This record gives sequence, C-alpha cells and structure tokens, in this order.
Amino acid sequence: MQVALLFPGQGAQTPGFLRRLPEHPAVGATLDDARQILGESLDELDSAAALASTAAVQLGTVIAGVAAARALRAAGVEADAVAGLSVGAFAAAVACGALSFADALRLVKLRAESMAQTTPTGFGMAAILGLPERRVLELIARVSERAPLYVASINAPTEIVVSGSSAALALAAEEAHTNGAAIRVLRVVIPSHCPLMDGVSARLRAAARGVTWQRPRMPYVSNHRARATVEAEEVAEDLMLNVSRPVRWHDSVTLLYELGCRVYLETPPGQVLSRLMEAAFPDVRAASLEDVPLASAVSLARRPPGA
Repeated sequence: MQVALLFPGQGAQTPGFLRRLPEHPAVGATLDDARQILGESLDELDSAAALASTAAVQLGTVIAGVAAARALRAAGVEADAVAGLSVGAFAAAVACGALSFADALRLVKLRAESMAQTTPTGFGMAAILGLPERRVLELIARVSERAPLYVASINAPTEIVVSGSSAALALAAEEAHTNGAAIRVLRVVIPSHCPLMDGVSARLRAAARGVTWQRPRMPYVSNHRARATVEAEEVAEDLMLNVSRPVRWHDSVTLLYELGCRVYLETPPGQVLSRLMEAAFPDVRAASLEDVPLASAVSLARRPPGA
C-alpha cells in the first residue's frame, strides 16, 4: 500500500513539540545536525516564549518534520510521495532528496525573518469554516472594498484560510457570521500566501541561486500548483513562490489519493493534516506522529490492504 508523508506548516505548533519527537537515533542525529547548521542551541526553540517568533516556529517545524521523516525511513518506511503545507514544503523537499537539510534551514531562516520584517504588526490569518470557495471569494471581494483580504490556503472544500490586516480579518469575521459561517483566527501573525509576501519570494529566489538542487527520489506535490513533480527545478520554484501564492492543499491531497496513496503519516507538530485527510477520504489510513508512537506508525504503513 502506497505511503505519503505530510509535513505541517506554521500554526500547528505547541510548546515543547521538539521535545516530544519520537525517541530514535535518527531524531537525535537530526537535532545535532540542526544545532551545528544554525550554530545555536535548540533548547528554547519550542518554548512558549520562543513560539512568539516566526523564525523559531518555522525552523522548529522544519526540524521536526525532517527528524520524523528520517526516523520513519530508518525504521523501514519508504515514502511513495511527499507533500508539505506552507513552510512544511521545505521539510518535504529534504525528505524527497531535492534539498539538503542545511540549505533548507538557511532558506527557512531567511524566509521567516523576511516575512517578519515585511509586516511587523497588525496582520494575520484566519480560517473561514462552512463556506465553499465561490462564496469565500465573494466575501473577500466585499471586504476588500474596505481593506485588502486574500485567499491564503484551501485546506478543504469548506475550510479556506484568508490573509490580511487585523482590520480586514475583523471585517471577514463579520461577513462570515452574517453568512452562517464560523471563523477561527490562526496562531500566525504574518499574512502568508498572498501578494503582500512578493518581496519575500524575490529574496528567496536570489538566495536559491547558490543552492544545489537534486532530482527528488519520489514525487513531490507542489503547494500553489497542486501538481506532482520529480524535477528539481520545479521543487525549487514551488518553495520560492509558496510564501506569496495561495496553497491549494485540498487539491494536493486529492492528487495524492489519485496517485494511489492510502496511508498518510503526518510529522509533528500537530494533527491538522491527518484529520483533514480522514475527513476528505474516509477509506484512507492517516495518523500523526504527535498522536501515535513511531512503532505504531511503522505498523500502519506496513499493514496489508484490508487488514
């Protein structure tokens, strides 16, 4: 049965998530690698205070994803495809062999610091729950007459994340409630995946010219195009653009399903992606390593169909 690895993005983090990673030599080695690459201790990278920093959250999320993927591979789980949401795409690129761990951390640090500098205060993201894309686009058009608002990520047919200023998000909340929908403000203070981040994409593109990209070992599913690729240049392009383009996550996981993947293992932190997968496709097996031991995840991946 084909296995896909899913790598979450910013917003799923909770204090101590790095310390809750599976106990495995590959995890310890990855943490050691990260300390050496960054030239600093990781002890406070996932503390409650540190998680107020965009850079700490994004770096920690990528470190956790790569560590969990390496532990799974060392335990005998060979993924058939990978996909990462937002900054999780960098961990996916490392897991498929397109990007080195060192280059991923350097690019993510630049990405996060550039994002924080672009919109220091007064911005964020929120998920609109209960409206299809067409009606969310109508809502965005009404709000944008007073304050710019953008589609950031389509997580599910009726779960769509928007980005904008605090004023725009407040107007979106009013519109959502008027239309019988709910809205949930995310633990993100940056308006990701919209044109406000075009400058960040430009800085990443300039930095990426000094990176050696490799052909992926298995299909990598892109964020903004929701297409599978085994071309190094296409992985690079996706990583440069995903900060300033909407993420079509539901289309991405639908593609994974169409490719034959029926087991989905989500790396820490959080359980958002595995729960979205189960809601979209009830016949799949999905689990988060935040919820289940490494041995259970390995067993799930190896279990024959119908067992």
